[in-house]
Order: sequence, then C-alpha cells, then structure tokens
Amino acid sequence: MESSSAATVSAGPGPGPAPVELLRRLRARGAADPVTHVERVPARAGVPAPWPSWAPTELRAAFARRGVVAPWQHQAEAATLAYEGQHVVVATGTASGKSLAYQLPALATLLADPRATALYLAPTKALAADQLRAVAALELEGVRPACYDGDTPRTEREWIRRHSRFVLTNPDMLHHGILPGHAQWSGFLRRLAYVVIDECHTYRGVFGSHVAHVLRRLRRQCARFGATPVFVLASATSGDPATAAGRLTGLPVTAVTEDASPRGGVTFALWEPPLLPPDSSSSSPVPPQATGDGSSPPAPSQATGDHDELRQVRRSALRETADLLADTVAEGVRTLAFVRSRKGAEVVAANARRALDDAVPGLGDRVAAYRGGYLREERRELERALLHGDLLGLASTNALELGVDLVGLDAVLICGYPGTRASLWQQAGRAGRSGQEALAVLVARDDPLDTYLVHHPEAIFGAPVEATVLDPANPYVLAPQLACAAVEAPLTPADLALFGEGAKEAVDELVAAGALRQRPTGWYWRHRERPEVDLRGEGGAPVAVVESSTGRLLGTVDGGSSHFLLHSGAVYLHQGVSYVVDQLDLADGCALVHAEEPDWSTHARDVTDLSVVSVRSYVDAGPVGMFLGEVDVTSQVVSYQRRRIATGEVIDTRPLDLPTRELRTVAVWFTLSPQSLALAGVQPADVPGALHAAEHAAIGLLPLMATCDRWDIGGLSTALHPDTEAPTVFVYDGHPGGAGFAERAYGTAAAWLRATRDAIAECGCETGCPSCVQSPKCGNGNNPLSKPDAIRVLDVVLSNLPA
Repeated sequence: MESSSAATVSAGPGPGPAPVELLRRLRARGAADPVTHVERVPARAGVPAPWPSWAPTELRAAFARRGVVAPWQHQAEAATLAYEGQHVVVATGTASGKSLAYQLPALATLLADPRATALYLAPTKALAADQLRAVAALELEGVRPACYDGDTPRTEREWIRRHSRFVLTNPDMLHHGILPGHAQWSGFLRRLAYVVIDECHTYRGVFGSHVAHVLRRLRRQCARFGATPVFVLASATSGDPATAAGRLTGLPVTAVTEDASPRGGVTFALWEPPLLPPDSSSSSPVPPQATGDGSSPPAPSQATGDHDELRQVRRSALRETADLLADTVAEGVRTLAFVRSRKGAEVVAANARRALDDAVPGLGDRVAAYRGGYLREERRELERALLHGDLLGLASTNALELGVDLVGLDAVLICGYPGTRASLWQQAGRAGRSGQEALAVLVARDDPLDTYLVHHPEAIFGAPVEATVLDPANPYVLAPQLACAAVEAPLTPADLALFGEGAKEAVDELVAAGALRQRPTGWYWRHRERPEVDLRGEGGAPVAVVESSTGRLLGTVDGGSSHFLLHSGAVYLHQGVSYVVDQLDLADGCALVHAEEPDWSTHARDVTDLSVVSVRSYVDAGPVGMFLGEVDVTSQVVSYQRRRIATGEVIDTRPLDLPTRELRTVAVWFTLSPQSLALAGVQPADVPGALHAAEHAAIGLLPLMATCDRWDIGGLSTALHPDTEAPTVFVYDGHPGGAGFAERAYGTAAAWLRATRDAIAECGCETGCPSCVQSPKCGNGNNPLSKPDAIRVLDVVLSNLPA
C-alpha cells in the first residue's frame, strides 16, 4: 500500500550524501563519463483538503492514529466522487496515497451500514496482504478484513464468506473461486457496496482483457442479487486513465489525475555502460529464407542473464548495476535496484555482495535479492529488514514495483528500461523518504530501445505516459469468458450487451461447437466440467522443476517458457545455484534436474513460420504497403547452443525434439517492392539481412509506442513471402487473438518506424550490435543482419508512408 500521509516513518540509517554529490562520486569511478543526461524533477508542496463532512469521526480518528491528519486534495476529491456513487479512477504518482482515496468511502460506508461489504482486487497476493495490514491497523470495529486467495487455509474460507465485510483477493481467485461459488457468496454479493481495483494499469493485453470480463461477470452476479456496487480504481499515472478504466469495467468512469501530495526532488540520471572491445567469437552464419524474432522467447526470468551479456559490445548492465549498488551501499545509501529478470536480480545481488566483502568483510550481508519464487515469510523478512535498515541494498524484480510500502529509500537503480514509462516512473517513485531529495538512475541495457532512450531523453521526460492497451472484444478471450459466465448462470440476451461487442457472434460459435445449448430462457452450458481459462495467458499449466536425486521441488516455470528454459541439457538457475536439466516431461508437467556448475550457458533456438489469414486494414503507399490483419504463427524449438561463460564462444549446437506450437494472432506488416530496394542500393543478396535487422529494431522500439515489452511481441522477415509475394517484415502479438499491440503499431506506424530508423542510424557500432539490430531472443542466432541496409529499407518505407 502506498503511504496515505505526508510522511512515511522509517527506522533506517541517515540519508547519506546528497543525490547530486552521490551522482558525482558514481560518475567519477571510470575514465569516461557514462551519464548521457541528468533530469531534475523539482520538489512539490502538498495541497491538503479538509476531511469530507460525510467521513465519520471514528474513521478520522483511526487515520489520525496512523499519522494521517488530513487528506490531500486529490484523495478527498476521488473519495467524495465514490461516496456519491460515481465510478472513479485515481491516477497519480507513486506514494501519493491512492489507498486513502478508496479506503475512506468504503470504510465510511461499512461503518454507517453494518450490513454493507467491500471487495478489494489486487494483481498480486503480496499487494493484497500489504493492504490487509493497513486496513487491519486502523482497528475499526465490525469491518473484519480478510485475505481470500490460494494461500488461505480451507478452515478459514467458510468464516470469511460468512463474516468478513472487507475481502481482499485477486482476479484469479475471483475467477476460479468466488464467481463459480456465487451461491455460497450470495450474502456478501447482495450487500456489496464497493469494488476496489488496485494498480489497474497492470491489467493490459490479454490478461487485462480477461480481467475485464471477470469484472463483467461479477457485475452480472451482483445484479442478480440486487446489488450495484461502485467501482473505485487506483492506477499509476497513465495516458487516458478514464478510457482505460471504462474499458476494464464496462462502466463510465471519472478520472482524478491532479496529484496534490508533496514530493521531494529527484535527480534522475540516464546511464550508458561503457563500450568494451568487440567479442571476436561468433557463431557461423546460417542465412535462413525467413528470419524471425519469435514471440515465445526465453522468459524474462532467464533471458537477460549475466552470461549472455559477457558477449555484448557494451559492459553488462547487470554488472554495471551491481557495481553501482555496491558503491551506494558503501556510501550508506539505502538503495533498491530493479532488475528485469529473476536470474538478473540474483546476479546483481551476488556481485554487489562480493564487491562489498572484498572492500569490507561482512558488509556484503547488507545486500540481498528479492524475487518471485521465494516463500512468503522470506519476502516479508526482506521487506522488514530493508525498512528497518538491517539491509541497505536490495536487488529486486518488479515484484517490488507494486504494492509493498517501501517508499523512503534514498536511491533507486533501474537496470534496463522496464518496458513502459508508467513502470519507469513507478519504480523511480520508490526513492525519496519524507519529502527528502532522492536519486534515480536508469542503467541502459545493450538494447535498441534502451540505447535510443538514453540518447533521446525527451522520449522519457517530455512524453506522456502510455495508455493501457486491452481488448475485451478479442474473440479468444470473449468466448471462453462467456462459457464461464454460462456455467455460473444461463446467458440471456440482456447479458450480451453487458459483455459488449462480439458477444452474440461468440455465443453463436459456442452453440455451433456444442458448448452451449439455446433454449427459450437463454443459453445453457452443456458439459459437466467447467471450461479451463488461463487469465494470465502463460501458455498452459506450470512445469515443476524437481531435483532428481532428492525429489525436492525447486520451483516452477510457466508452460509457455518451458520449451526454452527446461529443455534437456538446459542450465537452470535457482537461488544462486546452477542445475542442468536431465529430462523434460511435458505430459506430466515436470523437469528433472541435477546440481552442476558448468562453465557454459545454454541458449535455445527456434524456427517460425507465418501465414496470413486475413487483412483488416491496409495503406497502399506505392512501392510500400502497410497492413494489419490476422496471422497463423507456427514455432518450434529445434536446438540449443552451449556457450563458454568466460568468452561467449559457441561450443556446439545440439538438436532438440520438441512439439510445434501454433498461435493465431494479430500482426502488423509492411511490404516493399524489389525495385524500390534496388533503387535504394540494397543488393538482392543483402535483402534478408536488411529486413531481419529492421525487424529486430522495430520490435525493440515498439514498446515506445504501445504498453508492451519486446517479450510480448514477435516478428518474422523474409525476402519473398508466399502470401504477400514481396519482401516483408511482420511484427505480431505473442498472445492468442492478439493483445492490441499490433493495432497500436499500425496506428502509429510512421512515428514508430521513424524512431526505429533513428535508433539504428545513431548507434555508434559499425556493423550492428544489441544496441540497435541484434536481438536477445532471435531464433536464428542474429544471422544474417545488415545494419546499413536496414536503414535503407526504413528510408524507403518512411519516404512513401503517409505521416
């Protein structure tokens, strides 16, 4: 939960050197200055407001005991709108006290009406648990807050259903537990006054589309019991939050966006690690007819490992961040380092501990890693240790971006652009205790987008935060959600309007498939079992990682990433220990591993085929065509490379026999005539490398335009595609039915490809590197690639495409 008051009390050490002085010392470490830009975000005074007249004295006193003497203006405005019955989203910065905006009306109503109930939804269990502590600390008689999630003991669930009036849960439990058991929840749902949706900007893409329909199913059940709850949403600063919240809930939503909370000043530095001598080792080129950047890559938990980055042109962002973390801790500065992957967080923490122990034995104990996969008790202990100053440094995945109240840090290091400006500001906002000055540093990875951003600071500091992209009309989401609704209660024609565009067509398809039976009173589910619907689109059930010799469960990997991370022979990292996979049993959902510390890392390679199903829209620009439509993507992991950790040298390539995967999704693609390429100076033999390089860079830069990460999207390029009969570059959503990213790319094609072209042209390398045209997830080993010809290709597109 974010702080509801002007100050967050911390028991940690002093703030150390001032941010400007600290940054000066960090910059002085090397021969060359790694800082490309310093932005000064000024301090801001808070604008308080009086308590609303409707807020009961008992509730005001409870907040006062917690240090909240009065709300800020945006808190009072949003709370009053909600109390008056308007659906509202409060979209303000980190630590602006959004929680008070929904706690105030919900708790006031629960105190005034002893039968009223409230439901709180968070994207993670940790956030719900943190919010439970905050509400319970108010010690309000009769509210009886309780968490209801997968960790809740069955002995407590019945009590919660009968007695709790403030239930905290997540969309998954609402989908799998509460709505299917609506009869047992009838008393709670009948009296439901408020539905709180926290961190609603995280509900994007396919996950967000699923959650949108889960909320419609909730509204439908409430209406059957005679309840019409008010929805109160909290979001990080985002583009057009009212529209996004309205699309999520299916209701008209009023936005409160003027942040009236006080804020300390922030010194925000963009940091580019120094260049290293190029690595002479590389794999032999294997020029394919079609080259691709697949949409089912190694998961972020393993994709950005330190071993990979040893081969890159720039110093590893992980190593640079580890050194910075060690330096700030040595200065007595309480620091949180955000790292994009689980493996990366472990590597940063280990390297920082090692450097600190070399300088002062025992000082490394003040640094730890924090990531998903730890036991809940371990995570709570780490949070407590950081807040109380026992830990000075923490290397974390974005698990600490949301929810856990860790404001009050002196510095934040962000290892690699987190994918959206919303996440960047959310992470940077963790720095700053009690209105004091803070330091934030974005350390660029050797990646096209990161490189572009550290040399174009206006794209960060002068650009609005992205709008949240979700598509409830996605038929791959809508149909299974309608099936779930039909299990809960037969569908009626009135329900179709609630579920929106495409609902009637989806119902007709379910009837034709034999899933629903139409009767005069509605559409009925025909099967005994419920439909299996994965809200988070992780590609199937998770695969358990089990140590062969002991039978010990080490962890799990989502099904969508298992082919890349857990194939036979793969190196798997868990809590700093390396394991090698002996066997992957997809049928049983299990991977057997043994502990081993090899001197090599593994890198899976896949092949991708794509066919065009239909064209939704297109632009005819003479020799260039720009298209949006549906495609079928078939991919298969066919081999993996073993590479020396010390040098990046490829030891060998070993074949794999894994099943193919099929994906129908939405893509944006452009075609060029061979004549236009020839006139631009691209020789026929160089066309595959030119298109492949342009494809990689375009995928890397798309997150600048859409609320996505490069791991959400895939691509393919070919000198002659059988469906287009022309040189073609495809970029597609890596989710069934699409996630809205390709549509965004199509709508901003000129700006997107202009930024792509500039990123390639301005990169300082000669022949192409991970900062411009190489991809960390290329299934073809980044061959062939032609940086100069990619610029020529994009020049042809941009010179013909309308602005």
